[in-house]
Amino acid sequence: MANLPDNYSYSEDHEWLAAAPDDVVGKTVRVGITSVATERLGEVVFAELPAVGDSITTGDSCGEVESTKSVSDLFAPVTGTVTAVNEGVHDDYSVINNDPFGDGWLFEVEVSEAGELMSAADYAAANGI
Repeated sequence: MANLPDNYSYSEDHEWLAAAPDDVVGKTVRVGITSVATERLGEVVFAELPAVGDSITTGDSCGEVESTKSVSDLFAPVTGTVTAVNEGVHDDYSVINNDPFGDGWLFEVEVSEAGELMSAADYAAANGI
């Protein structure tokens, strides 16, 4: 399994945020799905992402990822406003599998409230990594 970036936050629903768990409120952070999620999903063939300007709420579905195996909801790991969407993933969905913590990011959100976020070590322990 790919290494988890230590300086990221993780949700139990397998989303990551590019900031430490105690350092997301008031910031604009990138969000994606983890390597654990991509391995369980298999090859990603489509992603429905929130639109710029959308308000998202912790725990609510804010999009979905479709793979050759299944369709899975994206759950908002934080509450806030979407400020950017990675349109590049629509050109090549395989980037989500190949580089989930880099070029495979999904959207950016200006965070007004954090949900229950885990450190890399806690997320790894919760997923048997």
